Formats: sequence, structure tokens, C-alpha cells
Amino acid sequence: MQVFLDADADLSLLSTRRVAIVGYGNQGRAQALNLRDSGVAVTVALPAASASRARAEAEGFPVATAAEAARAADVVMMLAADEDQGLIYTEELADNLKEGAALGFSHGLNIHFRLIEPRPDLDIFLLAPKGPGTALRDDFAKGSGLVALFAVAQDATGQAEAIALAYGAAVGSGRVGMLRTTFAEECEADLFNEQAVLWGAIPELIHAGYETLVEAGFSPEIAYFECLTEVKLISDLIYARGIAGMREAISNTAEFGALKGGRRIVNADTRTEMRRILRDVRSGTFVQDLLEDARAGYPRLRKSRETAKAHPIEAVGERLRKLTPR
Repeated sequence: MQVFLDADADLSLLSTRRVAIVGYGNQGRAQALNLRDSGVAVTVALPAASASRARAEAEGFPVATAAEAARAADVVMMLAADEDQGLIYTEELADNLKEGAALGFSHGLNIHFRLIEPRPDLDIFLLAPKGPGTALRDDFAKGSGLVALFAVAQDATGQAEAIALAYGAAVGSGRVGMLRTTFAEECEADLFNEQAVLWGAIPELIHAGYETLVEAGFSPEIAYFECLTEVKLISDLIYARGIAGMREAISNTAEFGALKGGRRIVNADTRTEMRRILRDVRSGTFVQDLLEDARAGYPRLRKSRETAKAHPIEAVGERLRKLTPR
């Protein structure tokens, strides 16, 4: 796979254009700050009643509604919540984007699942940093960046890919690498990972391990350290050295334990369930469930948050985190 770097991008494509960042959350703020530091003119687009307006203005950005910002922008980056983007496009962007403007995304969901049907005169691109906005900003400030994925769904002007690469360079990803993908691949892989591995499976595995030890009479503090704290240690090792390299850095006892236990937890049934999750992602079932929960005021999401906060591991963690400087 070809890796694209700053040398492959023409930052001057953005130096004479104004970028509107729709949303000022985790990714919106980080991308806006990085763009400005790269010499790009940025407007932050937020609803008139948004609580984030004060912060964006305090940090020196002109702030407008999405409709107002779109009229003046050459590139609009959609970084509001996935479930809000369709309505924002329909009500504020569709009739206000300049002819031939570029509309960008950091997640492919709304384009891939056709929640947004963009005008044919627009360039539609993806630039997806592979990490949270806090990391994107911190790495940029240190002179580095996050690897990003880029794609083009619609190339009306013949410049869509060049704009995507220029945008990636401006937020710092060209310093480390940008990889070509498609909206479908980025979206489906990301949704699968969130459910089957990263945000779905790992926290549940931590909870289950903690509960198993506490039910067997182990102290909550020991269970916390064993089942939660050490997750950071292994993730750091895997990030730095790969899975095989991680195994070289742990004891024979730990490695033999992995050999004995790993496939008893992640077994054929687990893999079958993962394939079911991927089918739900690809069929659009997951996206429909997300939109239904959003329209109802997020009852399932709110209940999940309340359940997580009430788990005994949280009280233990609050006490123990005070012992460890961060």
C-alpha cells in the first residue's frame, strides 16, 4: 500500500481557500487548530445555541451557523455527530455550498449509507485521522501527527484527491503517512472495530475479568490492577512492537498463559459472532439502530452510560487513580 506524505501534498491548495469546520468537539477543535497553525483560514460552524460557541470564539475563531459558513467556504469539513450530519446537510448545506466546493468527512458513514446525497457539482472526500482529536492535536504540537486514511467519493472538479491530501498535510497526517482507502472500507471496518474489538469487547472483557476475581474472593483493588491497569501496558507494547514483539517482552509464564487461555475466550463462537456483527454493519442494520435511538432521545445510549457509571469497578478506579501520577 502506498504511503502518502507531505511531499505528495500541495498545501497551497488550501492557502487561498477558507475551510469551514462543522462542529467543535473532539475532532472539530483539533482539526481547526491544526489547520490554523498550518496557515489555513478557518471558520467554525455551530448552531446559534451551541455551548461550544464560547470556546471557539475564545480560541480566536470566527463562528457562524453552518449555512452562513458554507456560503463563504471553499471546503466544508463535516465533523458534527454522525447522526446529526444528514439533517445539517439537508437544512443548511445543500442550498448554501458554493458550486464546486469540497465537502469532507472524517468518517464515511453518511456517504456510504446514503444518509447524505451530495449535489453532483461537489467534491466529496474523506480524511480520517486514526485516533482521537486530543492525540491529533498533541502530536501536531510536538511536530508529528497521526496516520490518516483518505478517499474520494465524488470528484466533480478533478481536484478532490489533491484537496484531501492537502487537508491531511494541514492537520499533520502528512508528517507520518496517509493511506488511500474507500468510504465503504473505512466506514465498515471502523464500525466493526468499535463493536467487536475496541469499545465493545475490551471493556466487557475487563468487566467480566474483574467480576470473576471479586466473586471468587479477590480484593477489588487487586482485580482492578490485574484486569484494567495492565491493559495499558499490553496496548503500549503492542503499539510499539506488534503482537509478536509484545510476546518477546513478557515472561514465559505470561506467554504460556496466553497460549492456554486466549483461544478459550476468543473461540469459534466468538468469531461467528464477529461475523454477525460485520453483517449487521454492512447491511445498514447498525446505522438504523443508531438513528432510531437518536430520534428517541438516546434511551439505549443513556441507559448504557448509567450502567457503566454504576459498575463497582468505577469506584475502585477513582480511588486507585489518585495513587498513580499521570
